[in-house]
Amino acid sequence: MMNQILFAGVIGLFLTLIGTPLLIKLLARKGYGQYIRDDGPREHASKRGTPTMGGIAFIFATVAAYFLSKLITGNPPSYTGLLVLGLMCGMGLVGFLDDYIKIVKRRSLGLRAKAKMAGQLIVGIAFAVLSLQFSDARGNTPASTKLSFITDFGWTIGPVLFVVWALFMILAMSNGVNLTDGLDGLATGASVLVFGAYTFIGVWQFQESCANGETLTNPNACYEVRDPLDLAVISAALMGACLGFLWWNTSPAKIFMGDTGSLALGGVLTGLAICSRTELLVAIMGGLFVLITMSVVIQVGSFKLTGKRVFRMAPLQHHFELKGWSEVLVVVRFWIIQGICVIVGLGIFYAGWAAEK
Repeated sequence: MMNQILFAGVIGLFLTLIGTPLLIKLLARKGYGQYIRDDGPREHASKRGTPTMGGIAFIFATVAAYFLSKLITGNPPSYTGLLVLGLMCGMGLVGFLDDYIKIVKRRSLGLRAKAKMAGQLIVGIAFAVLSLQFSDARGNTPASTKLSFITDFGWTIGPVLFVVWALFMILAMSNGVNLTDGLDGLATGASVLVFGAYTFIGVWQFQESCANGETLTNPNACYEVRDPLDLAVISAALMGACLGFLWWNTSPAKIFMGDTGSLALGGVLTGLAICSRTELLVAIMGGLFVLITMSVVIQVGSFKLTGKRVFRMAPLQHHFELKGWSEVLVVVRFWIIQGICVIVGLGIFYAGWAAEK
């Protein structure tokens, strides 16, 4: 069973390592280059024309790695796995349309705000509604109408409020990754760390599933998660695919992920959090995305209320660029911040399990 995780990770890595340069050549031949706004850091002007929409590479690689790992091991796909992958592809499609309009139609802001929001809402609602269906033999559906931190807690909020909550998470995380994707390799490397953590969480929840009965290490702290092993398989596929893409996306980037990639990564990360019952924990493990999003909120709020800016430029990574940090220095230090967030998140996850002994 665990071979699925290894196969998914290796296949995802292999496909993006060899597939991304082919995508770069295709996008370059069609002239699908990145638009660089004039109000950004001046050093970024040299990036104008770099192929974008690179998210296509790791979306395809992740889906292919998931199904090939299933085919090789003879295990059928799960409803949870299909829903999480569907959320990733749906959000990626919205991002692709946004990128396409920016590049091909030469409209710098891409999709109209209402159209982009409508697309995200349609995908998010479909995921949220379907995730409350398809119960297993124990009555577990892919998602739960209870809020969760390291597992479900509190009272049931009901299906309507759950859909609203799921939409908030999807929009917040996808836009958080989108804002983080401003420097070469920053969002990709940060995502690798979070997906590595979710691979561990999926494996742990599978081993400590309440369905395992007498073989449990700690019967008082078992997990009622519908398909934890499949969540680990998807996480491993994403980790491998993003690592392979990072080879080409690191500074100086040969390709950018674009909104195609950032919206897809934010969507699938939310799907993993909801289905693994770690909805609030993801805000800690994805702490860099939260930090960068908050820098934009603070900047906009301060300017509207006082007419003054807190940072030289938002999102936060550009503030440090304008302070004189090199792009690579910002990226590596932000990766360290993300790594610390992941370690803290995993520590809290394990401590919650151990505390029930």
